[in-house]
Amino acid sequence: MANFSKSNVPQFSVEVYQNEYLPEGGREVNAIVTVTSTGGGTVGSAVAAPHLYTPGQGPDAAVAIMVDCSGSMDYPPTKMRGARDATAAAIDAVRDGVHFAVIGGTHVAKEVYPGGGQLAVADAGTREQAKQALRKLSAGGGTAIGTWLRLADRLLASADVAIRHGIVLTDGRNEHESAEDLKAALDACAGRFTCDARGVGTDWEVKEVTGIASALLGTADIVADPAGLSADFTQMMETAMGKEVADVALRLWTPVGTSIKFVKQVAPTVEELTDRRTEAGPRAGDYPTGSWGDESRDYHVCVEVPTADIGQEMLAARVSLVIPQPEGPAQTLGAQGLVRAVWTDDMSASTSINPQVAHYTGQAELAQVIQQGLDARKAGDIDGATAKLGRAVQLASVSGNADTAKLLAKVVDVVDAPAGTVRLKAKVEEADEMTLETRSTKTVRVKK
Repeated sequence: MANFSKSNVPQFSVEVYQNEYLPEGGREVNAIVTVTSTGGGTVGSAVAAPHLYTPGQGPDAAVAIMVDCSGSMDYPPTKMRGARDATAAAIDAVRDGVHFAVIGGTHVAKEVYPGGGQLAVADAGTREQAKQALRKLSAGGGTAIGTWLRLADRLLASADVAIRHGIVLTDGRNEHESAEDLKAALDACAGRFTCDARGVGTDWEVKEVTGIASALLGTADIVADPAGLSADFTQMMETAMGKEVADVALRLWTPVGTSIKFVKQVAPTVEELTDRRTEAGPRAGDYPTGSWGDESRDYHVCVEVPTADIGQEMLAARVSLVIPQPEGPAQTLGAQGLVRAVWTDDMSASTSINPQVAHYTGQAELAQVIQQGLDARKAGDIDGATAKLGRAVQLASVSGNADTAKLLAKVVDVVDAPAGTVRLKAKVEEADEMTLETRSTKTVRVKK
């Protein structure tokens, strides 16, 4: 357990679930690492890079809300109205002392409030002024989300705070900049702030919205009906206000001859982290996890070890939590876990799969086959789509992922869930298909 001096700072713990037994010649070790953060106070007691919070500074956070104001937001008019109401609701949820700004996004990014390259500090007066400024929002122009993100980055960077967070709302495809421009903007913003992304209606591109959230370690979702935006925005902002520790990294140390095959977050969503590693000294690498409040997440770590003789054992990896610093050693968060390897000739020990590992391997496959099935369906490959979505129904059924099973049932007729026998529906509502695709990476936690 981490042991901080202040009682209202979150405590981190790490638990490792694995079968450490390998057969002779076995080289692959799989472990589920559960990271839990508990006992925080409120925003304002943040432990954060690159400085530690000191009492009396007020809440240590800044947030930028980016609202799509492109021409398509006027069709139907309820969309722009819903976006204004939702942004007002989100502003109401910003805590006193938090820095904030509202950005209007078209093919260019405009400061809606407070303007002048500044952030406002939330109190009753600035929240009211911001809501008044929303009345000026009108729809017209194109969509270039990279410009919105770069403006948000500039504004958020102007505050000396620990937690920096963005919220993006869009209703359309990113048609007024190239995919390369958007990727360059995401690369520039990654690690500087986290960002949630929401698509409203059904005219936006799922892979764009989920790609933004993934790159910036936030959440993605669909709000098919603009009437649902206010509740969604309020909840997103309240979650952002609950974050207290920024820039936490999972640090993996491995001994000589051992290498990391992959690292992925597997709950509450599947998120590939392998390629995001940054080297952290001899034999160690850091994998970014973003900001934390009171919450628990699971990670699947796969390690390749050298071969060894029966009866030998070794430490395959050491897992710890750190906040990397721009200069000097990382701040450690106290908690750590060990991944072990033991070679045995006991077949029953070396062939049993740890239930946590089995469950999350299935959940990762579930996310993958949903994507593959929907892609096949769009490409007109009926047999391929039926096979993949049938496998998805089977995996959702076995693992008890009822939410995903419900979404799948809107796209296929389920004949036999345990066997994965399905028929593609002839007519599928676009919103149902987009909801399944957007939420395909949401997992159900293993029952410990």
